[in-house]
Amino acid sequence: MAQIFCVANQKGGVGKTTTCVNLAAALQEAGQRTLLIDLDPQGNATMGSGIDKRDLKHTVYHLLVGLAGLGEVSVKSPTGGYDVLPANRDLAGAEVELVDIARRESRLKDALTASGVGYDFVLIDCPPSLSMLTLNGLCAADGVIIPMQCEYYALEGLSDLVNTIKKVHANLNRNLKVIGLLRVMFDPRMTLQQQVSAQLESHFGDKVFKAIVPRNVRLAEAPSHGMPGVTFDRNAKGAQAYMAFAREMIGRLGSP
Repeated sequence: MAQIFCVANQKGGVGKTTTCVNLAAALQEAGQRTLLIDLDPQGNATMGSGIDKRDLKHTVYHLLVGLAGLGEVSVKSPTGGYDVLPANRDLAGAEVELVDIARRESRLKDALTASGVGYDFVLIDCPPSLSMLTLNGLCAADGVIIPMQCEYYALEGLSDLVNTIKKVHANLNRNLKVIGLLRVMFDPRMTLQQQVSAQLESHFGDKVFKAIVPRNVRLAEAPSHGMPGVTFDRNAKGAQAYMAFAREMIGRLGSP
C-alpha cells in the first residue's frame, strides 16, 4: 500500500516544489517506487522533472475531471526516474469545474483508489493556497510534510497551516496528520535562523526532521536544466541533504 504525502505550505516560495522533486528523485534512487503528483497549475514540478508541460496530451486536470485514468496521465521523469502526473495551465480550470462535481474534494483520492496505486511513496506538490486543488491533495494524503524557512513570518504561516490540517482531519480525512517539518534554505551563519530552528525543535520535538537543507546554488540551478538537484549535482550540499532526508523518511516511516 502506497504511503501518500502532501508537501504543503500556504506561504509561497518556501521550497515546496524543490522538496517534492528532489525527495521523489532521492526515494527512487533509494529503490522506492515513487509517484510525484503536480497539483499546481504553474507546472513547476513537471518542468523540474524534465517534462515539457506545453507538450502533454493528458494532465492531472483530465484525471480530476474524469476524462482520463491514472495510466493515461502518468509520465516517467527522464531525469529523475520516478513517475509524474504532470500539470499545466489547464489545471486552473479544474477549480471552476470541480464546484459542480459530486465529492469534489475527493476526486484525487478516488482516482488513486480506483487505479490501485503500485508505488511505495506518492508525493503531492500543492499550490501555495488553500484551494480546491490543495483540498484534494489533503484529502488523498496520509500525512503532510511541511517545508519551511527558519524565519519569523514562516512561523506565523505555520500556525495557519496546522489549523487547516486539523480542520481537514476533523471533517474530511481522519487519517491526515503532520508527518514532519523540514527546514529548508537554511543558513547557519544567521543567528535568527538558528533561533527559529531551536524554537521549532523545542515546540514540535521529533516532528522536526533531523535533515536540514542548506541554501544551495546548485539546487537553484537544477530546474533550468529540467533535472532534480540530486541528479544534477549529487555531490552538492543541497543534493546530499535531500538524499539524507529520503533515508530519514524511509527509516522513520518504513518502506511499505
